[in-house]
Formats: sequence, structure tokens, C-alpha cells
Amino acid sequence: MDDSVECGQCGAVGLEPGFVEDSGEGAPGFARWIAGPLERGIFGGAKRLGRTRWEIEAYRCPQCGHLELFARREV
Repeated sequence: MDDSVECGQCGAVGLEPGFVEDSGEGAPGFARWIAGPLERGIFGGAKRLGRTRWEIEAYRCPQCGHLELFARREV
């Protein structure tokens, strides 16, 4: 539990840390946040080349189940 993160929905403290999984082909196992609007390439995938990626920190509220997501660390 992380007492420094407060639920933005119900105000509870003591959120449970976790992560958002990315199990796609060639994925590192965790999701990332990428700045800028989604642009699709010729085959429908997201254009990511040259864009900064940030690891997503996720916290779940044990009272209401709300997820709080933060992008704090560049990967």
C-alpha cells in the first residue's frame, strides 16, 4: 500500500501499487505512455518512432476499485 497516493474518486489513502500489462507481440510486459496524438502507420499500428516513452505507474483503490495512473519515469 502507498499512503502517499490518494484516490481521485473517493479520497481513500493506501492505494495498492501495480502495473498495466502489455502482452502484445514483442512487448516488454508493461504498458508505456507516449506523448502526442495517436497516429497510425500504413498497417494500422501506432507510429512511435522518435517519440519519448514513459513507464506507467498504476495504483488501485481498495475501497472503490478506481485506478490512478502516473507517467513519471522515461524508458
